[in-house]
Amino acid sequence: MFSWFASTDNPSNPPPPSYRDEPTLPPGAMYAQSAKSIKPLDLPCLNALRGKRVILASASPRRKQLLAQIGLTELDIVPSDFAEDLDKSKYTAIEYVLETAQEKCMSVYKQEIDSDDEPTLVISADTIICSYLGGIVEKPLSYQDHIDMLKQLRDSEPHKVITAVCVMSPLPDGRAPGYVMDTHVEETIVKFDKNVTDELIESYVRTGEGADKAGGYGIQGLGTILVESV
Repeated sequence: MFSWFASTDNPSNPPPPSYRDEPTLPPGAMYAQSAKSIKPLDLPCLNALRGKRVILASASPRRKQLLAQIGLTELDIVPSDFAEDLDKSKYTAIEYVLETAQEKCMSVYKQEIDSDDEPTLVISADTIICSYLGGIVEKPLSYQDHIDMLKQLRDSEPHKVITAVCVMSPLPDGRAPGYVMDTHVEETIVKFDKNVTDELIESYVRTGEGADKAGGYGIQGLGTILVESV
């Protein structure tokens, strides 16, 4: 019964592509051509935002890059002025990162909602490291703090990377409170390589890559040399 699908007499069944007739390309050229031909994701939620004002409440190049990967390339970058000074003793790790993301989003939303170009969507995020003992680890405060932070992560049990995302959008009918907010929290367990030397840690710190990142490293960049598993 499946022979019909393979029949060459079926006019709707196009012939398989020919690989032999393709011109010879230098190594990497085929990949480069494929990368150029990739189209944005065709999803209703993304299509509805095209041509609209979408604000990223962060100056993080990485977050901008992540949104661009799903097709949100036309973003207004409006960093939040929220002080990020919540009392950690009053929150669990998840509550803390979620509240920080919400405060960042609300700060920018209030700033921009009365502007001439009202935003359709405001997006914010916050990331923290949670040690195996439950302590919240944020960005390093100094060069030495950065080194000590990475050594502690190496010498400890696996830690959690927790990221909270918050999105806000104005309600067109003006219903109280005038906006809708949604949040999401993601947890990832990361294990550092116990064989990473102090010399390698110090060399990594000198690159400056992790200076502005929670936990002091960026796993998407050079920081991957510190990691054994995710």
